[in-house]
This record gives sequence, C-alpha cells and structure tokens, in this order.
Amino acid sequence: MSIQVLERAMILLDELAKQSEPVALKNLAAATGLHTSTTHRILNDLVVGRYVERVDSGLYRLGMRLLELGSLVKGRLNVRAASLAPMRELHKYTGQTVNLSLQQGDEIVYVERSWSESSGMQVVRAIGGHAPLHLTSTGKLFLASWEPRQVRAYVMRTGLAGATRNSITQLELLERELAQVRRLGYARDNEELEMGVRCIAAGVYDDTGKLLAGLSLSAPAERLHDDWIPVLLSTAAKISETLGYDKQR
Repeated sequence: MSIQVLERAMILLDELAKQSEPVALKNLAAATGLHTSTTHRILNDLVVGRYVERVDSGLYRLGMRLLELGSLVKGRLNVRAASLAPMRELHKYTGQTVNLSLQQGDEIVYVERSWSESSGMQVVRAIGGHAPLHLTSTGKLFLASWEPRQVRAYVMRTGLAGATRNSITQLELLERELAQVRRLGYARDNEELEMGVRCIAAGVYDDTGKLLAGLSLSAPAERLHDDWIPVLLSTAAKISETLGYDKQR
C-alpha cells in the first residue's frame, strides 16, 4: 500500500471517528474531498482488515479491529503503571534486578525495571532492549501459553539459536521445559541468555485471563534463591489483580 493510500485511509478513519452514527459512502467522500471511487476502494480494504464495518444500506462505521488494538495499547500502558510500585517493593525485598517484559513477535522487550548498583548485575538490559523468547524466563512463559503447533512454527522461524552453552537449542528440550513451566506456574533462565546471570519469571494477566507480561527477577547465578519464588508469584498476582484479573473466574 502506497504512502498516499495510507494517508487517505487515515483521513477516512479520522472522519468516521467524528461520526456517532454510520455514514454513507457519498457523505464520506464529500467530507474528505476524496473521489467516490477512491473512497469506495479504500473502504473495501479497510473492511477486509476489520478496521471499518459495512452495515445495512451501505453505511460505514469504525470496525472492531480498532477496538482490539486500542485495548491492547491501553493494556500495555496500564500494566507498566500498575507494576511500578510492586516492582520497587520486590527489588527492596530481594535486592536484585526486577524486570517487566512484553512479547513482541518472536522476542520479549523490556519495558520497565527496578534495580540498583548493589544488585551486583554485570549487565542490566536497557528498557527497550529485546531478546529471543526461548532464551529468557519471561519468553518461556509466553511460549508455554502457545499451542504446540505455534511453538514448532517458532522453532522453524528462529532455528532456536543459542547464546551460551546452557541455551536450549532443540525442540524436544524446549517442549520439556515448557511443560515444566505450565506445571510450576513460573519459568527459569539458567544462564541461557548470558553466562553468570539467572532469572525467574511469573506471568501478569489482564482482565480476560490473557498473559500480558512477565515479571522477572535477574541476579548473578550464585545469588538467585528459590526462596524468592513465592514473593515473585504473589507480586505478579497483585499486579494482575490490579488489572482486573480474577483467578477464580
């Protein structure tokens, strides 16, 4: 799609957003200054993508895809805001680096962290940094939430490239690891992304029960204690509850 077409599509979406009721094709064309045939062609493409909905009598209104995308953006903004205070408390309790990460394609992206020089980490990954799903504790949470066919497709796309001698680079081993994640309710990174650094992660869920983010503790390998797992899980659960998640539902 050309830049000009994208600009025209955005103009049409903006015009539809101004209207409280469905709008006729000719009225949209007149309001935007676009030719009727051009308007019709672009609207058809937007209907296919569910950005626009065609209702009875040839009228148009904004589609459900925009609501889905808006909810996704809202959720991502909300999870960061809801996590800040609990992350600071978890860092204060453990003295170790606390990360909040989201899935982005075949990687996780770090969106927030709480840490200090006393954490003892050789490398603290910057906010906005990313890493492959299978090499991180949070990434494994997302992979564990997928169907087996989706995991196999991920393996085909990425080749399960390793970063250290501990990296999981075989499908059978990854499937075994993901089964354990599902059973335990949390995930580990045993020096798989970086030697000398271990992580544990618990999931953060939205009001629909969807895995939205991963809350992880990162520490020098010798400092990461399993005694911290319950407080990590309870902190992630607290954030999830703030976002409307109800485990009993």
